[in-house]
Amino acid sequence: MKRLFTSESVSEGHPDKIADQISDSILDEMLKQDPNSRVAVETLVTTGLAVISGEVKTSAYVDIQETVRKTIKEIGYTKDTYRFDSESCGVMVSIHQQSPDINQGVDKSDSIGAGDQGMMFGYACTETDNFMPLSIQLSHDLVRELANIRKNSTIMPYLAPDSKSQVTVELDENGKPFRVDTIVLSTQHDEEATLEQIHVDVKEHLIPRVIPANLLDANTIYHINPTGRFVIGGPHGDTGLTGRKIIVDTYGGHGAHGGGAFSGKDATKVDRSAAYAARHIAKNIVAAQLADKCLVQLAYAIGVTEPVSVSVNTYNTGKVDDLKLADAVKKVFDCTPGGIIKRFDLTKPVFRNTAAYGHFGRDEFTWEKLDYVDKISNAL
Repeated sequence: MKRLFTSESVSEGHPDKIADQISDSILDEMLKQDPNSRVAVETLVTTGLAVISGEVKTSAYVDIQETVRKTIKEIGYTKDTYRFDSESCGVMVSIHQQSPDINQGVDKSDSIGAGDQGMMFGYACTETDNFMPLSIQLSHDLVRELANIRKNSTIMPYLAPDSKSQVTVELDENGKPFRVDTIVLSTQHDEEATLEQIHVDVKEHLIPRVIPANLLDANTIYHINPTGRFVIGGPHGDTGLTGRKIIVDTYGGHGAHGGGAFSGKDATKVDRSAAYAARHIAKNIVAAQLADKCLVQLAYAIGVTEPVSVSVNTYNTGKVDDLKLADAVKKVFDCTPGGIIKRFDLTKPVFRNTAAYGHFGRDEFTWEKLDYVDKISNAL
């Protein structure tokens, strides 16, 4: 019996990811003008329509309509045949003031309180160079490269924005992935494209760019557009909502997830910022060779500055006891919302780029820095 693990990803043109990118684009536009903006914006997209709602506290003025249309255009929805395009789709906006009851617990005179209660997780492992699980990394790479081909190449001219991937890896007796067992790739396409041509192009032009040859063999299974047709896609094929791809956003089912979504929320919302902090901690622990895999949990109470708990789980791979690691984390890392925001510079408009292809494992983000390796090692 083979030991298998599967993770999925979706492209920037997937309906839920469109919604995430719109929400984060609005957040970024507000932060550009007012770095202290308090934002919680949700988006729904469906046939010919984007609906924006939420609560904000800001001095910024943002042209929501223009921001939404620009984001949709950049993703690639520019044809009326998609039944959802940047020029003609409707944009409905219902955004109101953030509750003063919440705000008084967040913006204190001497500190920033957590914008909500909850528990957040960060994970890291040695399966890849960027300390991400292999199955989710390959899944992201497939749809990211497919989007790159769509935007910057003529080799697959029939590609449309919506796509999904799924990678199943086989694990050895120590739980380490050593081969790719199954690849699932579904891509939206223009009417004239044939299934046979899509199969050939994906195997010749996409997979060799992404999946290392040593992970593939004669027994690797391929499911490419397994329904046989994917012309109707995007918001016309399926309604999209902000925050509905939280496992795609994180670790593909590895580790754990507290349940909170990221996009559309400013960094006082610990659903987002504390998840970044937990990843930063876990990654530096693994990079310091203190464990082969590490899960960090942070938990908060709304309006309270310090986390109510910090825990570390190294799955019996730790070089020191997990309780000692947790104590060292408390000493080394400032996990208050204000400390996290300062450490990662989260009042800047950096969030749109997080909203597709995962929030972790990408060096462009400040929470991916390996700048605490020596500090956590010295603390032990």
